[in-house]
Amino acid sequence: MTEASGELDLKQRDMMRTNELNWDARTSVHIASRYYGLQDGEAPDPSRWFAPFEWEDLGDLGGRDVLHLQCHLGTETIAFAQRGARAVGLDISGEAVSSARDLAQRANIPVEYVHANVYDAPDALQGRQFDVIYTGKGALYYLPDLTAWARMIAQLLRPGGTLYIAEFHPLLNALRPRPHNGDGPDLVGHDHHADSLVIGHDYLANGVMQRESTHTYTDGPALEEGATDFFEWMHGLDDVINAVTTAGLQIGSLRESPQIPWRRWDRMTRTPDGWWQLPTGEPRIPLLYTLLARRQ
Repeated sequence: MTEASGELDLKQRDMMRTNELNWDARTSVHIASRYYGLQDGEAPDPSRWFAPFEWEDLGDLGGRDVLHLQCHLGTETIAFAQRGARAVGLDISGEAVSSARDLAQRANIPVEYVHANVYDAPDALQGRQFDVIYTGKGALYYLPDLTAWARMIAQLLRPGGTLYIAEFHPLLNALRPRPHNGDGPDLVGHDHHADSLVIGHDYLANGVMQRESTHTYTDGPALEEGATDFFEWMHGLDDVINAVTTAGLQIGSLRESPQIPWRRWDRMTRTPDGWWQLPTGEPRIPLLYTLLARRQ
């Protein structure tokens, strides 16, 4: 067993097992949802999940080994393969990995998918290393220990390899609409009919939160009974940056973007690239960030 794969304690492993069952239950709902646009046997369109600046940052992927951690349905993983990469997706949910394989086959795109807890990736991938590791857009919330995670990534990267994180900004989770219905931060769902936004949740929130929800962030039916609980961990930008640098990776760039790939609030307007932002004329605030780091 590698160093990183043994670092979580039993309680954290149990919480991640709860999340695995929750994501197994979410998968069939997401496959049939309008949100992902995969219903009726259609091939996935992965372009909608990327901002143009992400491709600028990543550069030419032709012939490169790309690992997509916490890939869920693998829609973004397919995009890497379409750009010429040898793409591998890894996810904790066996149901998601099975669906991802089906989607890649439907699109006639060669992608390898691996079912594993992200902390066990070095063992699951049998010591392989990669030129690029991509993760984000709701992935880091499900990581109990960023320091162990970053050390694991350093093992998986070749010398000169790139880690690229595209994740929702902590400020997004601190905002809430006025008036507000509900108690906790809604990390990936929709808050509707907001006349204005206020700081309603702790921007510097940290630690684990146990949640229960009968529905996911997409449209569709309720989850099956017994799979509605899950855990999320709050991480600030400082947590991410400190974990990455402590693992010996060198930060190359940090971006903050006022756009996200889904409509968080009804008042948001669509951009020419198909993403969403607050209406023109309002203060521009960061809703998503990207972090690029390299192994020396």
